[in-house]
Amino acid sequence: MRVTTIHAAGDIRLEERPVPVIGAPTDAVIKITAGCICGSDLWPYRGENPITAGSTIGHEMVGVIEEVGSEVRSFKPGDFVIVPFCTCDNTCPNCDNGAHSACVNGGFTTGGQGEYGLVGQADGSLVKTDGMPDPSMIPSLLTLSDVFPTGWHCAVSAGVRKGHTAVVVGDGAVGLCGVLAAVQLGAEKVIAMSRHESRQEIARAFGATHIVAERGADGAKRIKEITDGVGADAVLECVGTDDAMRMAFQAARPGAMVGFVGVPHGVKLPVERMFAKNVGLAGGVAPVRRYLPELLDLVTSGTVNPGLVFDSVMPLADVAEGYRAMDERRAIKVLLQP
Repeated sequence: MRVTTIHAAGDIRLEERPVPVIGAPTDAVIKITAGCICGSDLWPYRGENPITAGSTIGHEMVGVIEEVGSEVRSFKPGDFVIVPFCTCDNTCPNCDNGAHSACVNGGFTTGGQGEYGLVGQADGSLVKTDGMPDPSMIPSLLTLSDVFPTGWHCAVSAGVRKGHTAVVVGDGAVGLCGVLAAVQLGAEKVIAMSRHESRQEIARAFGATHIVAERGADGAKRIKEITDGVGADAVLECVGTDDAMRMAFQAARPGAMVGFVGVPHGVKLPVERMFAKNVGLAGGVAPVRRYLPELLDLVTSGTVNPGLVFDSVMPLADVAEGYRAMDERRAIKVLLQP
């Protein structure tokens, strides 16, 4: 099969590797219908994360079950499934507490930018659709493997609720899904911080009421103007850089909560500001399986269309160009078709 590998910063290749096989009785082999490139994949691509040359890359996929292990009871070949980027048994104490991404028997999906994938803990991890979905639904269903639940987790962690003013720092796919999540959770005002017109358009389509292009002190001033001098009730940090985290705390009103899901790189928390203003911080790796049933209902009912974050569709053969397009901000998020 063909699968995407990374060899060094900027060095993405499509290579032939053996089709994965069942290695544990709880495994499932998936024939991938669609995969995609995640913003977090850009960290190693840019040389910001360690790289094992030749390792596969990609953790978001949907597809059809090809084979299941002997202990898999809830799924069978032919089922169309959403594959969370973090696998779990859905029964351990951490899963029972809603922290599925820290499952004691969990792991992370790999090889999602390829033709076949191997999923551990299939019974606990996978969620199937009611029959084969219409092709038009594939982009939104694919967001359920990571980006939409991650934006949702950020909004939940920030404590967004009805009547709130929420600020979203970051206009990548996760940030845009954070806008969508904040709207669905009842925020009255949703302020998307974005400098890019194409991303602003999607933020508005998802329900953003305000766009703020400024950053730093100027951005905080604009948010104060919008919130009558108070600041935001909830802030979603969807980037993972020190500048984004500091912007998030500048935007927060006293007593607010900042949710964070951006993979931290060089972040130093402004503890003195947090202490003085009683601003909290919560979030982390999204427990995708925890949210999947609810979010799948939102997608299949037509209530939301998170697939709008895919502004580029490419064949798997063009995956290296997909990385370049996202790295150069010519694309928000690239969907790959094997």
